[in-house]
Amino acid sequence: MQRVDLTPDDAAELTALFEEYDWWADRTESDVREALANSVAVGIRDDGKLVAAARVVTDGVYYAKLHDVIVTADRRGEGIGTRLLDAVFDHPALDDVFCSVTCRAGLVDFYERAGFEPYPSPVERPDGDPEAMSHLFQRGGDDA
Repeated sequence: MQRVDLTPDDAAELTALFEEYDWWADRTESDVREALANSVAVGIRDDGKLVAAARVVTDGVYYAKLHDVIVTADRRGEGIGTRLLDAVFDHPALDDVFCSVTCRAGLVDFYERAGFEPYPSPVERPDGDPEAMSHLFQRGGDDA
């Protein structure tokens, strides 16, 4: 197995991988191409075939957010996901950057084994008492 940096040229293959998982089955190749152009993307290839991928959106200095972690269905349980996250953490663009992930409850153990920790709550504030943290989101486009 080989760790590779993914580029927009890998969009068709990554889109096919996403289609295996209903959550991301509606992604188009052109959107995936654009996402790859605007993120750090790492893949695992086995005999030339893309079997796993992950994307990270980062400012390259302070923060990074892990997204789209996927392992092809017929290869799950083989440790490929762990290899993938190791490759993500070893990526030079992510040196000393605070990386976070939002995941389903069923994947918390997987991410903790890879080195992620639950974000402390309440969080210490330099200018006052500890305060609880909240995770918020906003949908873009027509869903906003």
